[in-house]
Amino acid sequence: MVLVVSEEVRGAIDARRPVVALESTIIAHGLPRPRNLEVALELEEAVRREGAVPATVAVLDGRPRVGLDQEELERIANEDIRKLGHRDLPLAVAAGVSGATTVSATARLAALAGIRVFATGGLGGVHREWTVTQDESADLGLLARTRITVVCAGVKSILDVPATLQRLETLGVAVAGYGTTRFPGFYLADSGHPVDWRLDTPEQVAAVMRAQDALDAPESALVVANPVPEAEQLDPALHARVLADALRACAEQGVTGQAVTPFLLDHLVRHTDGASLQANLAAVRGNVRLAARIATEWARG
Repeated sequence: MVLVVSEEVRGAIDARRPVVALESTIIAHGLPRPRNLEVALELEEAVRREGAVPATVAVLDGRPRVGLDQEELERIANEDIRKLGHRDLPLAVAAGVSGATTVSATARLAALAGIRVFATGGLGGVHREWTVTQDESADLGLLARTRITVVCAGVKSILDVPATLQRLETLGVAVAGYGTTRFPGFYLADSGHPVDWRLDTPEQVAAVMRAQDALDAPESALVVANPVPEAEQLDPALHARVLADALRACAEQGVTGQAVTPFLLDHLVRHTDGASLQANLAAVRGNVRLAARIATEWARG
């Protein structure tokens, strides 16, 4: 099999000890160097402090890897590598290239390895102006056919949040707020939209995961939407103003397609003096800790 699972991760899976999958796009494409490597190591250590094993996912030299050592993390942080969604995996393997995995690719490879819990920052979703562009993240379709629990801070506020929630419902992906009935907005604790279900403890999340299996439910994901703490969120007024400016600049400069998301995110970082990046990191840290606690409960069977 082409998939390479580290000895530590394989041992934990075989022994039914808790494991948390982590994406690598935040390392390669989400943070400046050398901060990206520091954060990668910090997130892995956060998983370990909660008693679970981290499994950062990436593709190196055409080999999908679940669980990276220090040298491999350094490669992801320091080399100029591609961003890989799940559709890109066969191409990357055949071409022997290296790449950082997005939510969809990470979820796919983690599930193949037998990992049930995955922590990330925010999901991709339905883009604004969808009726014109038909632009929708591959994350949604992949999660509709992959049995994994994704702990995230909702979706990025640059997306069409209500349309994304509707699309998740249509695809049969379960969504629950963690400690809230409001869907978080990545940088914001509340996107302004409700969710139908609320879970308050890792034990409750693990119970839903077991019910998925007991009911022989379709192979779809469980999204646990964990809001960034209000004290660490981006100021909502600043967020609204800068996002409006970013959307206007995007239209004026004719930015389209895959270039839209990085353009808007870069605008947010620059025009909030880095506050959006700090909120991003706060959200990811909280998601990683919660995912480790959920994985621990899940491993108890």
